[in-house]
Parts: sequence; structure tokens; C-alpha cells
Amino acid sequence: MDRDLAARRQLHTTIFDHCYSPCGKYIAAANNYGQIAVFSLSAALAPEASETTWKPIFIFEASEDGAIFTLASTDTLLISGGNGPIKAWKWADILSKVNHLTKMVAMAKNRTQGGPFSQPEINSIVLNTEEDKSEVFAACGDNNIYVWDLESGQQKITLSGHDNYVHSLAVKNGNTCASASEDGTVKIWDTRSPSDAVHSIEPYKNELCARPKFGKWLGCVAMDTTDDWLVCGGGPSLSLWHLRSLTATTMFDTPGACQQCVMFHDDSIISAGSKGYINHWSVNGEQRMEVPCTPSSVFSLSYNSASNNCKVLSATGNSSKLDIFTNFGYKAFSFIFTQV
Repeated sequence: MDRDLAARRQLHTTIFDHCYSPCGKYIAAANNYGQIAVFSLSAALAPEASETTWKPIFIFEASEDGAIFTLASTDTLLISGGNGPIKAWKWADILSKVNHLTKMVAMAKNRTQGGPFSQPEINSIVLNTEEDKSEVFAACGDNNIYVWDLESGQQKITLSGHDNYVHSLAVKNGNTCASASEDGTVKIWDTRSPSDAVHSIEPYKNELCARPKFGKWLGCVAMDTTDDWLVCGGGPSLSLWHLRSLTATTMFDTPGACQQCVMFHDDSIISAGSKGYINHWSVNGEQRMEVPCTPSSVFSLSYNSASNNCKVLSATGNSSKLDIFTNFGYKAFSFIFTQV
């Protein structure tokens, strides 16, 4: 690639999502140009690490259809979704620097949105490997959630009920799915009875978290490991909901910022969004830390628990840098999604 073009592309790079390898020693990141870069986390954390270890060990063209919005990892596969089909590569091939596509699942053409040749974009992928299942849940731009069997590639379920784009998913206990949408709702699904959502939460109608000036859209959702709690946010303030009573119990105040990603971690909730900070919260709404990060708009957060020697928090967004936090209170360094 021409050096000037590479510099311009890097300047305008957005990293929409990232995930860790099964061993926890590597990170894969996906950008708006349809590329996936792989970084060695173990090398960057080594005592002898230098700035050269912040660069990718492998970059490959993963999508001819444009941006990749979401990544997920199994014990053997790296899976991507975006403007085009769901694709999967073996981690063994990737770490050998071989771009060999292992699986590809094409979305059905949607004739009601975008014309007869339109394939809905995939905004979020979540894996369900509980109860010996191997399923891929995909949140899509045609307002639906699709569930595939990863081994066979066969579509199993369609969850329909949203009135606008589905941005984010959370899955737990093998059968429970929560979906956050542009329509302002979080819907709770039981995949054993997929015809209708079991519950629907509308934060934009709740006095605790409604913020009409930012709209009703919801961009993130997460559930804890029990059956009790769900957190979501977007236009409305980030809020914690008790699932048994379907009531909002806590609002997390981020004036002027809309939260776009959220996760439970131990006894905390971690979130980020349209300002360049990672927010650490107690479940009662107290902000424990507000930690600066490189992107001014954060699209993905992840915690690496797969490797005892590489336990870090990471964040990506509207930047070519992937921030690494070895201590949650500050950024240790940033990987750089360079252009080749």
C-alpha cells in the first residue's frame, strides 16, 4: 500500500470490536476497512517488551463487504460479523499467519429492508456453548436476532419483535437472551419458546433513566451470572434492572455521554461510550473510577480471564489504537492497528 494512503487510512481507522484467543495470549481486532489484526499480548507484557511489540504480528483482509462490527472466539475459531456473511477462521491458522477461511454462513436476503439483494448487517455476535450447545446468536440490522448451529451452519431460530436495529446481545444459562435495540427496548427471550419475547424493558419511559434529548435508542446490554440483574444503556442513562421484578434499581450518571458498551466484572460494572473514559461503578451507582482512554468514542470493552499471566482490561473505538489496562486505574500501553 502507498505510504501516504496507509497513513490516511490509519488516521481514519475505527476498531469496532476485539476479542482474545482461547489461550489468552493474543488479541484479534477488527476495523472499518474489513481487516483483522492480531497482536501478541504475552510479548507486549514481557519484561523485555518494546514498542515493536505493540504492532500486529499478522493482518489479513477478512471482509470484501466493508466494515467488521463484531468478533467472537471459541476454543478453536475466530468468528466475525459485519457487512456480509458470518465468517470463521481457525486460531491455529491465524497464529501461523495463514488466512484460510474455515466456515462462512450467509445471511438470508431481506426483501423488506434495503431491496431484494440486501443482506442485513450483523452488529453483535454472542456464542452459546452451555449445555453442550454450539450456537451463534447474531443481532442484525433487519430488527431480528438469528441463531445458528455453529457446527452445521444451519439456522435454528429467528427472534422477531423489535421495530428497529438490534445493537447488542447478552446470552446466559443456555436459553436466555437479552437484546438491546434502536427502538428503545431490551427484550428478554427464552429460546425454547422463541415466538415472542418473554419480557420487554423500556428505559426511555422510566423516570430514573430517561433522557429525551439523547433519544430512546439502546446500544449495550449485559446480564450477570445469576438470574437477577441486567444493565443497559444508550440514549437513556445506563441503568441496572432487577429481572424478577422488571424494575430499575440504579442509574449510573454520565452527563453528556451515551454508554455504548458495558460488562459485569466481579462486584463492579464497567462501561464506556461517547466520551474518552472507562467508567467503573459499584452496583449502587457510585462511580469508583473514570479512567482516560485513547478513543473519544468507545465501542468495545473486554476482560481477559483466559491467561493468568495476561489478565488485562482492553478497549477500542474511533481510533487505530487498542488500549490495554494492566491496572484498571490507568492505561499501560496501546497496540496500534497499522496499515500494510
